[in-house]
Amino acid sequence: MNLRAAAFLADENIHPDVAAHLSATGCDVRHVVSSGLIGAADVDLMRLSVAENRVILTHDSDFGRLAIADHVPYVGIIYLRPGHLLPEFTTASLSALMTSHPDVTPPFLIVARRQRGRVHIRVREQQGQ
Repeated sequence: MNLRAAAFLADENIHPDVAAHLSATGCDVRHVVSSGLIGAADVDLMRLSVAENRVILTHDSDFGRLAIADHVPYVGIIYLRPGHLLPEFTTASLSALMTSHPDVTPPFLIVARRQRGRVHIRVREQQGQ
């Protein structure tokens, strides 16, 4: 899957400006906030993302726990750290991710951690889920 062409489900903790930025660059983004899904359970958002073949964008580590420990099906999860910062910080992290790791095999979990101006990326692809 090419991340630049992926459809995304932006969790409610992703700033609306990040979703708008992705949309402006041609990405298909469904934002939990604008979709009236605020407060939906994470497991329900994961089910929705699978039904719509969307990659979850989040600052919430609970999605990884649900995917790995609880074996909830998923297409992909991009966990952005640190979270809840200025949207420009998050868009810069996403840009670095899409430049350095544009192709992944679902289901995948990506942790993108920005520290001291660098984005450290870990990719976990699971086969046979």
